[in-house]
Amino acid sequence: MAVFTRPRQAFVIAGVLGLALSATACGTGDDKKSNAGSAECAAYDKYEGNDGKKVSIYASIRDAEADLLEQSWKQFTDCTGIEINYEGSGEFEAQLPVRVDGGNAPDIAFVPQPGLVKRFADAGKLKSLGAETKALAEQNMPADWLKYGTVNGTLYGVPLGANVKSFVWYSPKTFKEKGWEVPTSWDQLIALSDKIAASGMKPWCVGVESGDATGWPATDWIEDVILRTQGPEVYDQWTTHAIQFNDPRITDAVNRAGTILKNDKYVNGGFGGVKSITTTSFQEAGVPVTTGKCAMHRQASFYANQFPPGTKVAEDGDAFAFYFPAIDAAKGKPVLGAGEFVVAYADRPEVQAVQTYLASAEYVNSRAKLGNWVTANNKLDIANVASPIDKLSVQILQDKSGVFRFDGSDLMPAAVGAGTFWKGMVDWLNGKETAPVLQGIESSWPK
Repeated sequence: MAVFTRPRQAFVIAGVLGLALSATACGTGDDKKSNAGSAECAAYDKYEGNDGKKVSIYASIRDAEADLLEQSWKQFTDCTGIEINYEGSGEFEAQLPVRVDGGNAPDIAFVPQPGLVKRFADAGKLKSLGAETKALAEQNMPADWLKYGTVNGTLYGVPLGANVKSFVWYSPKTFKEKGWEVPTSWDQLIALSDKIAASGMKPWCVGVESGDATGWPATDWIEDVILRTQGPEVYDQWTTHAIQFNDPRITDAVNRAGTILKNDKYVNGGFGGVKSITTTSFQEAGVPVTTGKCAMHRQASFYANQFPPGTKVAEDGDAFAFYFPAIDAAKGKPVLGAGEFVVAYADRPEVQAVQTYLASAEYVNSRAKLGNWVTANNKLDIANVASPIDKLSVQILQDKSGVFRFDGSDLMPAAVGAGTFWKGMVDWLNGKETAPVLQGIESSWPK
């Protein structure tokens, strides 16, 4: 699931605001025409011919992140004369279908759920990629990512930002003081958990409270364990309902996750027992790692932004993360992650120009230099990534030998992935047995 934690509000970028905020060597409007041949604008020559045109973009990214978007494409808009009108909304997933079905679709949307991309494509609402955009996407993106933006053989969505979910956060300082080694296998992870529990500290802190989306962090646990015990093929069968949700292999994975999540000796450091997991916000859940109240917290790369101000996130700092260890070595080192896909509801030349630009090396490096962002786009120069955890994420995403799988709940029908799966995990953490929980989720799958 794509998660944004700041207050919900719209953020609109208009061309006039871009003019008022600053001017570059490229300029806009008449200035742009007089500077079109400048070195700063040379990379944007291929987008010429759209001066004064407007393109609307709608997404869930807002507030400070939306401001970074404005900065990331400012040189493009200044040099091409295209105005990008951006709106970010906390109700994006609910409102986008309303707008599209009501004939008020944006030109472009950043959609974090492949299932939603498929819904619009099946309804004939999306425009297939232009030839130039398609060529860039195929050149710059791993095949595992492209397939999530492809419906019935047609590529509709270009991957944009990304996050890595297969991480366990810890305190390097604490580990060094205690003499604990970072585990590289599941058996080592459990042995370390036992050792920490015996010392009087809870080894794990966990929180799945997230407002209307309460339960999603627990689904990530299940997805990671399925990938590690059953491999990507069974994972794919599970997310597409080729096998039942309560298949014995899925049941085994859930129970394995439960050896940590439902173990009062292991959780919930800083908050209470197992049942406190469902009332602990995901934003606060990992903070006890930095206060000595717990040792480990499994959460995505974006969790780096949740630590208190002044926290040093680095290999020798207050907090860092290690790869969630493999369980079955024969299944390799799979990576669970998520991200957004750039889809278009219009195919005017200026819309295609923006979509192409967002797939380019110029864009991804422009955005990465501003911080707090990674992508699987192989044109990203890791030298432009400042954060140590983001550098590690990029290395994992660009590893051609790795196996990447998208967040399973985002791939499933919304009634399951963002409904009964989330709720079922809450019931499970609150004491309900695995079998009836998985049977309930299975029964909810749309026929």
